[in-house]
Amino acid sequence: MTAPLQLHNIVKAFGQNTVLNGINLVLKRGEVLGILGENGAGKSTLLKIISGVYQATAGTVEIEGQTFQSVTPHLAKEAGVAMIPQEFNLIPSLSIFENVFLGQEIRQPVTGLLNKSAMRKKTAEVLAELDIALHPDILVAQLSVAEKQMVEVAKVLVFDVTIVIMDEPTTVLTDTEVAVLFRVVTALKEKGVSLIFISHKLKEIKQLCDRLLILRDGEPVYLDAVDQLTEQDMAVKMVGRELSQIYPEKNTDLGEVALSVKDLSDASGKLNQITFYVRKGEVLGLSGLIGSGRTEVAECLFGLRPCDFGALEKFGQPIRIDRPKDAFDLNIALLSEDRQGSGLIMDFDLPTNITLVSLAQYTKGLIDRKKEWTVGRQYQQEFSIKADDLSMAVGRLSGGNQQKVYLAKLMDTQPDILVLDEPTRGIDVNAKKEIYHFIRTLTDQGIAVILISSELEEVIGLSHRVLVMRDGRLVTELAGQDINEETIMHFAAGVNQPAHSEPLVGVSA
Repeated sequence: MTAPLQLHNIVKAFGQNTVLNGINLVLKRGEVLGILGENGAGKSTLLKIISGVYQATAGTVEIEGQTFQSVTPHLAKEAGVAMIPQEFNLIPSLSIFENVFLGQEIRQPVTGLLNKSAMRKKTAEVLAELDIALHPDILVAQLSVAEKQMVEVAKVLVFDVTIVIMDEPTTVLTDTEVAVLFRVVTALKEKGVSLIFISHKLKEIKQLCDRLLILRDGEPVYLDAVDQLTEQDMAVKMVGRELSQIYPEKNTDLGEVALSVKDLSDASGKLNQITFYVRKGEVLGLSGLIGSGRTEVAECLFGLRPCDFGALEKFGQPIRIDRPKDAFDLNIALLSEDRQGSGLIMDFDLPTNITLVSLAQYTKGLIDRKKEWTVGRQYQQEFSIKADDLSMAVGRLSGGNQQKVYLAKLMDTQPDILVLDEPTRGIDVNAKKEIYHFIRTLTDQGIAVILISSELEEVIGLSHRVLVMRDGRLVTELAGQDINEETIMHFAAGVNQPAHSEPLVGVSA
């Protein structure tokens, strides 16, 4: 039986920079092939060659027995290749069903007019399969990041495909949503569909994949069965060295209450009387399932969402936040879960992105470009941002390096309080470790950190306390030994709730 995909000595270079070198691969029918590598190892470039976004500098691609010197997106789609990208390819002003069928609309047989009822029906069926309670007519602009991710999955499921490429599909999904996605992957395997799965979550690779390709600096260093490697083995092969402790020891020198919130609600009704506090030098974790209200809390604290506060204080003094400028003026910074949509300008260079918010520091009539670039170079060194030079467009950087630029941008505002919403989305284990240790550095400096993450290990590994949300409410506060996966999920899901050690506390703490 012909293999659905074969790669023969694939090479890809951008100018003098070779990013892939000598990739040979046979994808078996009905298997899930995992691909691992640090950010910049060449994973996304390889996927783009298979899907026709990039053309290989050398080598050939064979799909269902047909050999191509270069694959175009049209040829790949005709051959049954579908890709779920890491960054969304959706049009916010269109509905879910219009995005799902964009470019492949169902039409009336005689008139050629759009058959919207058929597209709505098929979209509704796929959303039900994904356990997503969304109406097909809802605009994509109204969706959360996690819901947008599931729409990208739905775009693949409505058509017959032979190869599905998933580039970091679970980075913003909770364990519940991941379990649904994995059931879908298993069903596709049983139908004979082959899948390529990229993830930086090593546990997912072990759970889902049959074989594993590990890339380092654009070259293959492992291609064999997943069960031959432990998670530690995978990490070592990715980075070429042993990784010490991923999570740093937690700062024990906590100071006064930096920010206190009492009876926070929003106009849409998604939040209901949220009360909490965070101290100087503390990491306060905010956990819950998708739709629980975690991101909405961050948006309220940053003035992105109309909200009502019973009381809002910073270092014991009443404050008011109605818009992002108010938050920045109060030295409160937010790292959004959508770095490309809300955090960075992809066509701008590194220094320009870093100084986007703090530009007044560099302006005396005209922008002091020399000072701006000097600071940009300092942040590049401090954050170990891998870039050929400072003039590179941020969009050309790997996901992990983009995230570092985003953090540098926030730190240039000199925040007292930092809200991190999915800070390690789509980055590799080594880049995660760097960011985790940087967070520890921030807490050592007395900065208060509010951490929102779909990765329970991350919340547990970094947080001094964890607040669990469900349906727009805070349902418990956990500390000490109570901060574990089972207890958090019990409260997040609202089932078999165990007792917790400490009551919820707020402004009076």
